[in-house]
Amino acid sequence: MSRREKIEAMLADEPNDTFLRYSLAMEHKSEGDFAESLRRLEELTHDDPPYVPAFFMAGQILADLALEDPTRLDESRKFLRDGIDQARSQGDAHAAAEMSELLSSLGERGEL
Repeated sequence: MSRREKIEAMLADEPNDTFLRYSLAMEHKSEGDFAESLRRLEELTHDDPPYVPAFFMAGQILADLALEDPTRLDESRKFLRDGIDQARSQGDAHAAAEMSELLSSLGERGEL
C-alpha cells in the first residue's frame, strides 16, 4: 500500500482531519499531480479557520508552475496575499513573514 493509499484509508475514518487532508495534498504534489494537490489545498483554505500552511504551499506550487506558464503567477500572488492576511489574523507572524518573502521574490520576476 502506497503512502497516499494509507493516508486515504485514514481519511476514510477521519474525513475532517486537517493534517491528513494536508498530507494527502502533499502526496499528490510529490506524485506530480499538481492540479489535484492544488484542489485539495484550496479546500483547506476555505475551512473555518482556514489552514494557513495550505496558502503557502499553494503559492509555492503555483510559483513553480509559473516558470513554465507565467499566467499562474497571479494565482500564486493571490494565495500568498490571502494567506498573509489569514496568518496575521490567526497570530502566526512566522507564516506571514515566510509568505511575504515568497511574494516579494515573485515581484522580481516582473509583472504580467
